[in-house]
Amino acid sequence: MSYSTPPAAGRFRRELSYLLRGLPVGIVAFTVAVTGFALGLGTLVIVGGIPVLAGTLRAARGMARVERRELEALPGRPLPPHHYRTTGGTGLGRVVRSLAEPQSWRDLAHMVLALPLRVAGFCLAVVWTVGGVGGVLFVAWGWALPRGEDHQGLLELMTGNDSYAGEAVFMTAVGALLLATSMPVVRGMVALNRSLAGVLLTNRTAAHRAAVAAAARTGTATASAGTAGTTATAGADPSAGTTATTATAGADATTGTTGTTGTAATV
Repeated sequence: MSYSTPPAAGRFRRELSYLLRGLPVGIVAFTVAVTGFALGLGTLVIVGGIPVLAGTLRAARGMARVERRELEALPGRPLPPHHYRTTGGTGLGRVVRSLAEPQSWRDLAHMVLALPLRVAGFCLAVVWTVGGVGGVLFVAWGWALPRGEDHQGLLELMTGNDSYAGEAVFMTAVGALLLATSMPVVRGMVALNRSLAGVLLTNRTAAHRAAVAAAARTGTATASAGTAGTTATAGADPSAGTTATTATAGADATTGTTGTTGTAATV
């Protein structure tokens, strides 16, 4: 799959959307992971926990696939490779063997450990964007705020200055600063999520071993096919040579006999 670096404005919108959607997605993922693992482990003694754990790992695998695809599309760069073992067999044996797949357990761990990052990303995204816009537009709505000893603004709390004009200038400056730094803050939080995914949702070593094993199997199959082809060719050539020799000898003998007969008749 090829990736292209998106424009800065479009990338910021997608990264902001990723962080805002991260909180509900993280809550659902965390709930599924913890509930499925606890239920499966608790009922493992009656065998019913095996399909529950297998189903939870399958859900973790699906969510990990979506997370990888999204984190690769945001910056336009692929993540390191990963590898899932092929589970053979049928029935309960196949389900049991699926529990020994290490990458699925790493996917499950990501569902749990990613929640704090998703919460932090959501909060920072809201503060830096919504708070920034609200600060820049403070002059449009700040006048409606109640003022008095029991209602103090941020500037008054920090400096004791209760001037509305000073408060408006201060809040506008804070809002402009938040908006100006929102892009690096949002991008930094996405980078942290990508780093966590790089640790848990990828496995360069396992992918390399699987590629080497697949190449070895391909090489063995090619060598076997070449040996079989050579054997077949070698087996066919002697037969063809014998047939050709026999046919030539037969033709020569017939020609010689015909010639002799013709000579005798002439005499």
